[in-house]
Amino acid sequence: MTLIQAILLGIVQGLTEFIPISSTAHLVLTSRVLGLALDPEQLTASIAVIQLGTLIAVLIYFAGDIWNISVAFVGDHLKLFTGGRNAAEGPRLSHDARLGWLVVIGSLPVAVVGLLFKKQIEGTFTKNLWVIATMMVVIALLLAVAEAVGKRQRQMQDLTVKDALIVGFAQCLALIPGSSRSGSTIMGGLFAGEARDTAARFSFLLSIPAIAASGLLEMKKALHILPHDSLVTLAVGTIISGIVGYLSIWFLLRFLRTHTTGVFIGYRLIVGAVILLLLSLGRITPL
Repeated sequence: MTLIQAILLGIVQGLTEFIPISSTAHLVLTSRVLGLALDPEQLTASIAVIQLGTLIAVLIYFAGDIWNISVAFVGDHLKLFTGGRNAAEGPRLSHDARLGWLVVIGSLPVAVVGLLFKKQIEGTFTKNLWVIATMMVVIALLLAVAEAVGKRQRQMQDLTVKDALIVGFAQCLALIPGSSRSGSTIMGGLFAGEARDTAARFSFLLSIPAIAASGLLEMKKALHILPHDSLVTLAVGTIISGIVGYLSIWFLLRFLRTHTTGVFIGYRLIVGAVILLLLSLGRITPL
């Protein structure tokens, strides 16, 4: 992998990890265009490592929220177990502490499913353009339905275990290439009646454990299966993905306050349809 290739992959990863248009789809297509000489397992490892840049981006962007959640989670549970709270203090757990539990609960489905299907996720299935293009279209249609039927009223303080489970199981769809982690989770949030920016915000918080787990696990493997001369360039791509990812979070949260996800739905439908057409005509190969 050359330096230019790593930079381009980093830019694509940063743009598409949080924008609901599927980072995997765009990274696979970009790797095809760039002619990367990597087998499916090596490409999966490279993508997962570059994703760590977007993990850093979300950690920096939500540093205040993460700090508040962590302090409240630890502090409230210490008071709960030591008897430090009384009836006059109101709810046993504060909003931030409960939000911490919602992130934990919402992360469980994808962790279980991811471990059960780890071999398939790392194999050729996740690079098959038939699968990618189909899921680009399917999630676009589901997102359109969510936009149509979702009440879009509930804010962060209104989130419950039901939200965590709905969004958590929706995140499992992201294990299928072409789905998009943010697209699937925002869709789940809209179906649960969340406001668009709330759905996106909870989606980003929920992405932290998932991206961290996949990235760190694959990093260990990447050190062994990737050419050693590509590790430095991969690190550059990771830094680039972090910078671009931060800007993407900033953009999407502000965009969804006043706009629908319509432009992303349209984009997914067009890209998915074009890939399916090219596959049908034999212009491109599935793998």
